[in-house]
Amino acid sequence: MINRLNAQFKNVFQTADRFMEDNKQHYLNKSGGFLKSAGKAVLMVGLCFVMLYPMLFILSASFKTLDDLYNPSVVWLPRSFNMEAMKIALALMKYSESVLKTLTIMIPSVLFQLVAVLMTGYGFARFKFWGKNLLFGFLIFTIIVPVQSYIIPLYVNLKNFNFFGVGSLIGLVSGQAVTTNLLDTNTLFYLQAILGMGIRSGLCIFIIRQFFKNIPVELEEAATIDGCGPIRTFMRVMIPNALPLIATVVVFSIVWYWNDFYLSSMFFRTDFPLSVNLTTLRTTLSSSDQVVNGVSGISSQELVLMREPILACGCLITVLPLVIFYVFLQRYFTEGVERSGIVG
Repeated sequence: MINRLNAQFKNVFQTADRFMEDNKQHYLNKSGGFLKSAGKAVLMVGLCFVMLYPMLFILSASFKTLDDLYNPSVVWLPRSFNMEAMKIALALMKYSESVLKTLTIMIPSVLFQLVAVLMTGYGFARFKFWGKNLLFGFLIFTIIVPVQSYIIPLYVNLKNFNFFGVGSLIGLVSGQAVTTNLLDTNTLFYLQAILGMGIRSGLCIFIIRQFFKNIPVELEEAATIDGCGPIRTFMRVMIPNALPLIATVVVFSIVWYWNDFYLSSMFFRTDFPLSVNLTTLRTTLSSSDQVVNGVSGISSQELVLMREPILACGCLITVLPLVIFYVFLQRYFTEGVERSGIVG
């Protein structure tokens, strides 16, 4: 009888131990999952804050009054919204003229560049020809080498453009080479885009090549059986399947041309695009006489005090069109990047 009771108690204790072990493991797993989720949440909040902090600071500073700027109790939200700094920024940056200048450079250049990089990327992805690997190496070279390293010969060639050597050949007969000055004209951006040497064209060609290499060859073979040639296959089969890729290239190109400062500041002397006017806004605000002449009804002392809101407004009106544009094309942009094979 006693042995029986001991065996029963032993079974009870073993069952209790197993129950405790199972619950312990369950709570450990649950607490570990909670800590992991909490760590991810903290990391994401921190990264979002780091990336969104400049935009939040710009939005906060753009609409502050002079009282809010020097009131220590006002940190993020101004007590009263003021549009005076925005008006001054629009006037000093000549916003309407600058946006029009930027659009006249950007829209044709993006369209020309899109056609050039699509054809070049498709050729590298699908066709076999002599020197293909060497030419692709030169393409990678254009991605790696910064424009600052060849800006001097580029500047000289555009200032004395001889129509790809034709003007020099005419000069051998007439005694004077035929050249033209492309500086201070939008043509220099169009010409580079048509020839596949626009802003970051090499990177666009690389992305397009990776995209077309991932498309099954059977699509082209089926089009060939149906009687399509290379050009018709490219237009009827490949382009419709590359719409997300086209959206990606367009977004990249628009952002690069919109934000371009280096080439625009080098090739233009007057009538600057928006990016150059934004960069020179700080210098303009440092010259009080120039600012007072450009903005009526504002004293030089008030402009000095409102320098931070004016600069913030300049950044806001420059970035805002790109943000709105990206919101509408975000889905196509993300899909195009994922299918191009450049992630990971």
